[in-house]
Amino acid sequence: MSVSEPLPSCRRNPFYSIPVIGWVARDLKEGSSDTIYYLLVALFTLVVLAVMKWGIVALSMIALAMVPVVMVTLILITVGK
Repeated sequence: MSVSEPLPSCRRNPFYSIPVIGWVARDLKEGSSDTIYYLLVALFTLVVLAVMKWGIVALSMIALAMVPVVMVTLILITVGK
């Protein structure tokens, strides 16, 4: 191990360096337990603002984007994970 190489305990996940998504992921993993509620409120606020701005089209696009998530969830439930 060289002097410039960080210690194994100091290494961070490179996913955490993504600006917004990484910050939220790190806070969900290492932060307090109520962080998930703040994230849900922020996502719900974004949905409400999108519907206010673009109407039912925004709501249908959100539903369309959730189709793969629901399919993967159903497959995982079926497999037993």
